[in-house]
Amino acid sequence: MTETIQTVDQLRALYPEAKPMVRQKQLCALDRHARRFVELSPFVVLGTCGAAGNVDTSPRGGTPGFVRADGEQTLLLPDLAGNNRLDSLQNVVECPAVSLVFLIPGVDETLRVRGRAEIVVSEALRQTFEVDGKRPRSVLRVAVDAVYLHCSKALMQAGLWDPETRIDRATLPSLAEMLRDQIGA
Repeated sequence: MTETIQTVDQLRALYPEAKPMVRQKQLCALDRHARRFVELSPFVVLGTCGAAGNVDTSPRGGTPGFVRADGEQTLLLPDLAGNNRLDSLQNVVECPAVSLVFLIPGVDETLRVRGRAEIVVSEALRQTFEVDGKRPRSVLRVAVDAVYLHCSKALMQAGLWDPETRIDRATLPSLAEMLRDQIGA
């Protein structure tokens, strides 16, 4: 037997089929529960992949509802001020397929969304996302293909919201200290 999986058939031989409910819970649109989840979420992870296979996952945060559902088939994600690397946005230009994972503090379930994105720079749309006199430079408009609520197992196993699992921040050097060590900044 080989040490690595090389084919989908080998992979399927290793794992049982997903239960019917697991497959059925995937929707092709944002229902009222998904829209409410997005509305309450202050944090989303955006996954993208560029033409050369450059994969990126980027955390995005704001006040709850900073990402908006525009009907059942569209999500709007403002590109708030960041580090200007543009890894995710460059990937979207090259390959519009995206994946989003929404989290709500204290809720162990997550919402996963898959779709195709485009970068919108419309002044009118950007204005609707203005916060404290600042507008995003662009808004990611995601045409939704698949939506599903993901069970709580991973967050529960991680104890992500459990105060007992939190480390003392001093256990890890500050970002400034780590950057100084890594790049001399």
